[in-house]
Amino acid sequence: MKEMYPKNGRVILHVDMNSFYASVEMAYDPELKGKPLAIAGNVEERRGIIVTCSYEARKFGVKTTMPLWEAKKLCPKLIVKSPNFDRYRAASMGMFEILRQYTELVEPVSIDEGYMDITESYEIGSPIEIAGSIQKRILEQLDLPCSIGIAPNKFLAKMASDMKKPMGITILRKRDIPSVLWPLNTNEMHGVGRKTAEKLTTIGIHSIGDLAKGNEIQLKTLLGINGLRIKDRANGIDSRPVDPESVAEFKSIGNSTTLPRDISNQQELFAVLDSLAETVSVRLKRKNVLASTLGITIRFKDRKTITRSKKLSNPIYQKDEISSAAKQLFIKHWNGNPVRLLGITGSDLLDHDDAYKQLDLFSYEKDAKKEPLLNTLSNLRKKYGKHIVETASSQRPIDPDHKVGTETSFNKDFLRSFPEKNKDE
Repeated sequence: MKEMYPKNGRVILHVDMNSFYASVEMAYDPELKGKPLAIAGNVEERRGIIVTCSYEARKFGVKTTMPLWEAKKLCPKLIVKSPNFDRYRAASMGMFEILRQYTELVEPVSIDEGYMDITESYEIGSPIEIAGSIQKRILEQLDLPCSIGIAPNKFLAKMASDMKKPMGITILRKRDIPSVLWPLNTNEMHGVGRKTAEKLTTIGIHSIGDLAKGNEIQLKTLLGINGLRIKDRANGIDSRPVDPESVAEFKSIGNSTTLPRDISNQQELFAVLDSLAETVSVRLKRKNVLASTLGITIRFKDRKTITRSKKLSNPIYQKDEISSAAKQLFIKHWNGNPVRLLGITGSDLLDHDDAYKQLDLFSYEKDAKKEPLLNTLSNLRKKYGKHIVETASSQRPIDPDHKVGTETSFNKDFLRSFPEKNKDE
């Protein structure tokens, strides 16, 4: 099988679960299969928003981020269920356990997708055979559909997995880029949101092919370093490795300032925090990352220094979000004495492409207006109230002696582990 693998270069898979939350509900209750199903918060309220929906519901025009009342108008027989994150977390764990039985190089991106580097897995089979085996086992053991992209790097693998849904397997080679990727609009490119696509049109870039051939000076002027990065992606260039430890990697970006005089006025100190937050926000954006933890440094008149940090529910990078979190920490830990120095640090950084925002049930309507929730589901992880969706990599490691081919029905196992009352939730 080794001849099926490149002599130089890598073979990367991107495994993306199809309509994950809805699919898990169908696996739990087979009577839902084949029916239009939507998962939504605030089910009893007209202002609820669709979080995800089945492909049967999509045929009626139901879409993610759509108001519940509108979805029901399009599809009167739409079945609506509230999220059950215990089920989704358990299904995610099962999915990643299966992936790790093929290679140790598995990088979770969110609860329902991850990258695999199978370059050294040639003894198991060809890339297409491995992808087929993974897809079949996830379906048989978890009763869940997935799509898989096969490519020489992460970006192309991600693009490939989006091309055939549900239950697709797509190979995307670098030689395919001009014919397959370049004709697509820029807003169909992973890592390019609606606003960025709109900005690109102002310099005559409408397709991925236009971007691939774009003027680097123009792109950098328009989008900063991100402009050059997405041009590389459009040309199929992506050197990022599949890193199983990336979700736990510790990095930080911060800024501090010694005040021109000792200050004890809260409003003046808040103004300093606003300024620091703006600088940190700019630096986070330049690095294309979000902060999962925010810390502050306070040095008092007597030079006593304290640092305090807080793990955030939602990874952040905007100035207002950073400023708000910093002020909350400051108020909690400031003793009222004059301050000589203030600092803000964002840490536990996540790459913007692979980060996700944990979405609160009580505020996601507002968030959905800012950015398509479908992308949020893929790139930004979510929080609904107290139910936090953990990364699968943070769960217990797979038993190293658990070999490929071991037939277990995780679907039945994890469903039996939940209280009977969940059937009605």
